[in-house]
Amino acid sequence: MEITWPIFLKTMCITLFAGMSTGLGGLVVFFTNKDKHSGRFLSTSMGFSAGVMIYISLVEMMQLAREQLGASYGPTKGGLLALFWFAVGLGMAFLIDQLVPEAENPHHVRSSQDLEDAEHASAEEREKFGRAGTIFALAIAIHNFPEGLATLAGGLVDFKVGLGIAIAVALHNIPEGMAVAVPILYASGSRKKAFMYAFLSGLAEPAGALIGLLFLHRILTPELLHSLFALVAGIMIYISFDELLPMAEKYGEHHIALAGLLAGMLFIGAGLEFF
Repeated sequence: MEITWPIFLKTMCITLFAGMSTGLGGLVVFFTNKDKHSGRFLSTSMGFSAGVMIYISLVEMMQLAREQLGASYGPTKGGLLALFWFAVGLGMAFLIDQLVPEAENPHHVRSSQDLEDAEHASAEEREKFGRAGTIFALAIAIHNFPEGLATLAGGLVDFKVGLGIAIAVALHNIPEGMAVAVPILYASGSRKKAFMYAFLSGLAEPAGALIGLLFLHRILTPELLHSLFALVAGIMIYISFDELLPMAEKYGEHHIALAGLLAGMLFIGAGLEFF
C-alpha cells in the first residue's frame, strides 16, 4: 500500500494533537484552586471519550475490516479473520494491563481525593508521590503506544476515522496528564517539572505511530492494514470498558457518565458524516 507524503503529514499531525493533550492535562498544576465541579467535568469527558471510542471501533473500524477482509477472503472467512484480530487486540490490552502493577496502572481508577491528600503529605510520603508520578508517566507512555498506532491506522485508511480516534484519545489523555503531574508537583514543588513529565508521557502517541510505520510500511497491504484496524478496535474497546467508563462512574454520577457516553456516540456519528 502506497503511503503518500501528504497522508503521512496529516496523520502525524492528528497523532501529535492526541499526544499533546496529555500535556494539556498537566497544565492543572498551574492552577491551585480546585474546582468543585471538576468531578462532573471529568465524568462527562470520560463518558464522552468512551462513546467516541466505542462508536469508532464497532461502527467504523470493524465494519471496514470486515468489508475489506471479506472482499479478499470471502464474507465468512473475512468476518472470522476480523473477529480473530479483534480478539487479539483485546488480549494485547489485557496483557499490557497485567504487566503494569495495579498501583501504578493508569487503567485502575483513583479518586480525586487521593490526589488532594497529597497536599498534606509528609516528606517521606511526598517522595513516594514523586516515584508514583514517574511510574505513572512510564505506564501511560506504554499505554499510549497502541493509541498512536490506532490513529496511524485510521488516518492511513480514512482521515476522518483517524481524526475521530484522535479526538477520543485526546479527551481521555487529559485526566491521565493530571494523574502524572499532580503527584510530581506535590513531591517536587516544581510546576514546570510536573508539566514536563505529563507532556513527555504523551509523546508516546506520535512515537507509536512512527514506530508502527517504520516496521509496517514495507509490508503494508490493504489486508494487513484492515487486520490492524480490527486489532486496534479490540484495544480501544478494552480501554473504554476497563478505564474510561469506570473513571466516568468514579468521578461523577451514573447518569452524568451515561449522558457523556451517549453524547460522544452521537457527536462522532454526526461528525463522521461531515468530516
